[in-house]
Amino acid sequence: MTELPPLNSLRAFDAAGRRLSFRSAAEELGVTQGAVAQQVRQLEAHLNVVLFERVPKGLRFTSAGRSFHNRITAVFADIRSATAELKPEPDKVVISVTPTFAAKWLIPNLPEFTAVCPNIDLRIMATEKVSSFHSDGIDLAVRQGSPPFGASLDAMLLFKQSLIAVAAPKFADKGDNLLDSETLANEPKIHDTHDLWPSYLAHLGVQDQTTRHLHLNQTSLAVDAAIAGQGVALVSRFLVTHDLEAGRLVEVGAAWDADKNDFYVLMPRTAKNNESVANVVAWLMSRSADDI
Repeated sequence: MTELPPLNSLRAFDAAGRRLSFRSAAEELGVTQGAVAQQVRQLEAHLNVVLFERVPKGLRFTSAGRSFHNRITAVFADIRSATAELKPEPDKVVISVTPTFAAKWLIPNLPEFTAVCPNIDLRIMATEKVSSFHSDGIDLAVRQGSPPFGASLDAMLLFKQSLIAVAAPKFADKGDNLLDSETLANEPKIHDTHDLWPSYLAHLGVQDQTTRHLHLNQTSLAVDAAIAGQGVALVSRFLVTHDLEAGRLVEVGAAWDADKNDFYVLMPRTAKNNESVANVVAWLMSRSADDI
C-alpha cells in the first residue's frame, strides 16, 4: 500500500495552489510563510515531483502540480461535505425589518432569542424598502400598515401603533413627566419620515407653537436625537421600552393609538410547515406579548 503524504503538507499545498502564493496561503492557515513553503517542499520530496515553479510574483503550477492539485482540491471538498452532513449548519431564517425596528427592538432582544432558539440562524435584512419574499429570499417580514397585505400572506398583529411623545429627562415637568398640551406644543419637535406631529397635536386639540424643528429620515435617529436632548420625538412605545426603563427617555405626552398603522408579522402561507420559521414567529409573538 502506497504511503499517504502528510496531511499538513497536503493542506499547505491545497491553500498555496488556490492562491498561488505562500504568503496568502499562510494567512489562510494561520501559520508563517516559511512553514507553508517548508510543507510544500516536504510534499515535493515525498512525491519526488516538482509541484510549483517559484516566480517573482508568487507561484506557477507545473503540469504535474496542476493535475495533482485538481484531485486534492476535490478530496478536501468531499471531506468538508461529509463533515457538514454529520454536523449540519443551523436552520437559516431571513427576516426583513426596517432599520429602526432592527436597532430599537429586534437586536436588543436577540440574546433572549438565541437562548430560546439556539439552532436557528436568524439573518436580519434591515431596509426601508418593501422586500420581496420571492426575489429577495426572505422568510418573514415585519411591516407597518393594515391588512390585507396579499392573498398569499398570513398576517399576525405584533404591536399596535401606540404613539407617545418622549424626550430627555430635562424636558419633563417637575413631579409629573407628562406635559400639558400647550406646553408640549411649544417644545422643539423632532420629526421622522412618518411626520405624525400635526396629527398628534390635532388629536390633543392644539397647534404647534415652536419654530425649532429637526427632521430626520429614520425613527431610530429621532430617538437618538431625543436622548441627546434635541427636542421631543413621537415614537411607538415598544421601540423605546429599553430607553424608558433605563431613564434615558421619559414620556412627556399622552399615548395616541394611530389607526391603520400597526405592526404585523408577515409569512407566506407556503411556509406554514417550516418548523424554523414557525419557531421564529412564535418567539416574536411571545416577546411582543411580554412588552405589551
